[in-house]
Amino acid sequence: MEYLKFILYGLIQGLTEFIPVSSTAHLKVISHFLGIDDPGASLSATIQFGSVLAIAWYFKSDILNFRSKSSKKFINFFLNERLLCSIFIGTIPIVVLGGCIKLFVPYFFDKVLRSNLSIALVSFLMAFFMYLADSSKKGSIDINNHNYSSSFLIGFFQAFAIIPGVSRSGVTISSALISGWERGDAAKFSFLLGMPAISIAAVVEFISSFNEFYSLGFFPLLIGLITTFLSSLFAIDFLLKYFSSNGLKLFIIYRIIFGVVILLNL
Repeated sequence: MEYLKFILYGLIQGLTEFIPVSSTAHLKVISHFLGIDDPGASLSATIQFGSVLAIAWYFKSDILNFRSKSSKKFINFFLNERLLCSIFIGTIPIVVLGGCIKLFVPYFFDKVLRSNLSIALVSFLMAFFMYLADSSKKGSIDINNHNYSSSFLIGFFQAFAIIPGVSRSGVTISSALISGWERGDAAKFSFLLGMPAISIAAVVEFISSFNEFYSLGFFPLLIGLITTFLSSLFAIDFLLKYFSSNGLKLFIIYRIIFGVVILLNL
């Protein structure tokens, strides 16, 4: 049963981390409905390592193309360097906000915003925000011509993903669309921007809850990470192909239904 539980955690985390429906909310709510333990913020963050590895694997060709200054094609280096700087700039808000919460109010979200009622209300708010984004005019900003202010704005919205139910991919993709990004590159930048944010959160939670993870056992956690990795690969591929042609409508409808189901079962 322990292995099955971690397989379930991995499937939920992997499938919902990149699809804009909130992995934290689904780990919390589905666990409640099935009568199994809520994995909590610490375990949720740790199995996200599988999602980070999935991003790195899926975009390995892009990552390997981040050339050194010795590159003969200077323009490629410039564009890649700018993308790296953009990811760094976009990561600052969530690191600052997350660090302040971890230091000064470490149990705030567990006690106040991790309830099913809060998650349902946040799901409705995100559905509305995603609707505004999906209804915005088609943009022309992409990975190559974006500017740092756009990166910071998306990173600012990414910081709200600390709130359970928001969805990191949902809020970053939506803010990118509102800022005038092209759909495909909005999703791609969202995934790349997520690598440092997810990694830092996972490392911090792992260190702060090391004794808790030690008691879980190595192999169940490994199974959860592998399951997260494989399901994350599927979710990334699905979203990039589906979203470019169809937008966010399906996920908006799902978030409304998800919120209603939670309210009906309070």
